[in-house]
Amino acid sequence: MTPLVHRLARALYALLLRLGLPLYLWRLWRRGAREPWYRRAWSERLGLYRGQVAPGALWLHAVSLGETRAAVPLIDALRAQQPGLRLLLTHGTATGRHAGRALLREGDLQAWLPYDMPGAARRFLRHFRPGVGVLMETELWPSLMREAERLDVPMVLANARLSERSARRGRRLAALMHPAARRLTLVLAQTHDDGGRLSAAGAPQVMVGGNLKYDMTPPPRLLAQGLQWRQALARPVVLAAVTREGEEKPLLELWRGLPLPRPLLVIVPRHPQRFDEVAALVQASGLTLARRRSWTETPPADARQADVWLGDSLGEMPLYYACADVALLGGSFAPLGGQNLIEAAACGCPLVMGPHTFNFAQAAELSLAAGAALRVPDLAAGVDAALKLAADPQRRVWVERAFAFAASHRGAAQWMAQRVLALQRED
Repeated sequence: MTPLVHRLARALYALLLRLGLPLYLWRLWRRGAREPWYRRAWSERLGLYRGQVAPGALWLHAVSLGETRAAVPLIDALRAQQPGLRLLLTHGTATGRHAGRALLREGDLQAWLPYDMPGAARRFLRHFRPGVGVLMETELWPSLMREAERLDVPMVLANARLSERSARRGRRLAALMHPAARRLTLVLAQTHDDGGRLSAAGAPQVMVGGNLKYDMTPPPRLLAQGLQWRQALARPVVLAAVTREGEEKPLLELWRGLPLPRPLLVIVPRHPQRFDEVAALVQASGLTLARRRSWTETPPADARQADVWLGDSLGEMPLYYACADVALLGGSFAPLGGQNLIEAAACGCPLVMGPHTFNFAQAAELSLAAGAALRVPDLAAGVDAALKLAADPQRRVWVERAFAFAASHRGAAQWMAQRVLALQRED
């Protein structure tokens, strides 16, 4: 494609964003009614910032909760290799920003990344003047990348992944996305397949270093608490981990059809704004419900008797995995690509996954080969396999294989930290 086509695509993209800005702001304010964090510092979404700047700081963008949690081992490795590191942490969602607060140290800054309009991106970069920018996993914004190039900010896509489905969509927008990828200074890809697709998308320098999620260490306190909960229950526990819209209703129908006494089903939705919606689905199904947020440390007697627990809390996935005998992988029983399956292995929880795991294709195949997971063709088969595995006298073998699988692929955080710090410029 010619430079003229690229310029026209970028101009049309910027125009559409400007026209859609009132709608974006309205949706932001409306969502803030349920999640008040969305209404905090909302002007930052327009690139309007006050207070401190961060000249020469390391800027890391983790859009949501999953990316923020995956960034933890990278941030720890960066601090270990560069004591006194100043961090600028940006996000796009309330859950990401809330989780990111716990990662800040004295002198660090946190902000919203603005909408990807040229003026807002330019104001963001001129205000904070970072020494290097690190985008986590899949975040690639055309206007931001162009302004970073103009202001000479090195940009790294870390823990990068690109599924074949996303690559096909990217090819349809090649006039816009190819120049953005070409402006990346360095891509640190999870797998060789991801690296190949990112190179084909335009990234000039791609290195493969593994997945940061293997370096995530579950908090021992949460693991111990989950095991205590499990010991207090006199029946099997099946976790539906990080479920997506449309998955809970058929699962509840299958659960209602099980003979009494039923195992305990624990559902943890992917998105916090769906907690009340999923609670209503459980109640409409005729199953009894206990919500995690209704107790503090120990489940009360009525919760221990419920058919379903709703995991309506943030930052407690290790607790749920430790409490479960087996987990069903959310997003894998419909063509949604699956969710992070590495955390389950790090917590020693055997996993049953459906046919759709393209977001974590290599990790899924490696976990199957390691004997830490099973793959089934549909949700009904998944429930059947999960119940059999939960009752398997050899379940402890599955647990040990899960731990071994997670431990055998660690090391990406130190490797990525070295390459990021080598690019950091002084202000």
